[in-house]
Amino acid sequence: MNATPSNHAVLDDGTHAWTAAALESAIAEFAGVLRAEGVRVLATLLDNSVAWVAADRAAERVGAVHVPLPVFFAKEQIAHALKASGADALLLSGAMPWPLTRAQACCVAGESLALARLPNPPVPMPEGTTKITFTSGTTGTPKGVCLRASAIDGVSNGVVQALAPLRIRRHLCVLPFAVLLENIAGLNASLLNGSTCIVVPLSQLGLAGSSGFDPAAFHSAVLRLRPDSVILLPQMLRLWAGYLAATQQRAPDGLTFVAVGGAPVGAGLLAASRALGIPAHEGYGLSEGASVQTLNLPGADLPGSAGRVLPHARVRISEAGEIEVSGSLLAGYLGELQPVPEWFATGDLGTIDANGFLHVQGRRKNVLITSFGRNVSPEWVEGALQEAGVGAAVVFGDGEPTLSAVLWPMSAALPDAALQAAVDAANNTLPDYARVHTWVRATQAFNATSGMATANGRPQRTAIFQAHVESLTTSAH
Repeated sequence: MNATPSNHAVLDDGTHAWTAAALESAIAEFAGVLRAEGVRVLATLLDNSVAWVAADRAAERVGAVHVPLPVFFAKEQIAHALKASGADALLLSGAMPWPLTRAQACCVAGESLALARLPNPPVPMPEGTTKITFTSGTTGTPKGVCLRASAIDGVSNGVVQALAPLRIRRHLCVLPFAVLLENIAGLNASLLNGSTCIVVPLSQLGLAGSSGFDPAAFHSAVLRLRPDSVILLPQMLRLWAGYLAATQQRAPDGLTFVAVGGAPVGAGLLAASRALGIPAHEGYGLSEGASVQTLNLPGADLPGSAGRVLPHARVRISEAGEIEVSGSLLAGYLGELQPVPEWFATGDLGTIDANGFLHVQGRRKNVLITSFGRNVSPEWVEGALQEAGVGAAVVFGDGEPTLSAVLWPMSAALPDAALQAAVDAANNTLPDYARVHTWVRATQAFNATSGMATANGRPQRTAIFQAHVESLTTSAH
């Protein structure tokens, strides 16, 4: 970390600047509470805040495992995560509706919270586990990924090293801290770098729940808080770029770097965003690798790719075409005793080109084999549909002679004729076996609230198919 003045703000909550000394005081105070209570596994159910940061660091200091839970998880998902992790304490805001058996009021970094003790017995977990991150994945039951401090520190250091030439001084945390990407590549890397990390309630940034995003409110916050960098999900970037284009505005000149991950982005969206002054760069990562593994950077940039390997990671392609990673791997999964291999098979298909750029081609398990024997990655076709102007698309056709799709428009007011035009445009860029012959309009948005997508925007393919199977089989657009 670079030497900084004693009054340098390591955190900015939008109202107050927090120096390293002030943050240390908050960490030490809550660490004392955890130590006195004998907490083994601390779960947190909190909005982004200085209190979240202090609780995270305090848990690490006393040797407690931290289980950060997204506030948008359903109650059933939260209950599962608490039991599966053996959490014996839950730190939450009074605004969070959760039945408490035994709770005490406590103040963390100036915020009034409740610390509830839970009756969960200890559960076996990999040695050295520091943090357990839960992802909803492709089912409603979240899966616990156990991480050691060495993996977390490795990724944080790798991000700092890669971004050093950009001289980022202010990073705005836009994604929930319970999402590993922001926790590690945003918060941890910023604190390690000596940057100021802007930590405000997500509602001030236009976020609501897992999928609600108001680009106008977000843009206003960016203008007000003046960050050098942010991390976004692709749909957030798409909505922000659309808002700027519609209102004839541009991103502020001071914004230096926008990392985009969690799902495929597409060269078209990147080009449109950059034309509006958004310096968007796509990356690739996974919870099992403690977040980001590859990233496009200014001067080392290939739109449409996931970038080059970062300093902490190693990436290779198996004989079956699957992306494998090494270097900052998970300690294991909760409830599973299998040792973690040196190289972790990600389940994603991809290639690495002659210049070292990773190209992600979709999930291996999602590959469709048509009745004519042609292999088609649905993500490829879905990307073409989104490039053509469809808001979101999920493609089906395994064992069928032609492909079908469920489409969600960019705007609810968009007529079916506009969707058909977008399908036609996408089909013109695809070979005949990968063209969409039948499509239906989705009945609900693809998000976690509807159950049609995970928190980071990956479609729940089975749920989408089951909700539209009847109309897919009878549609004749």
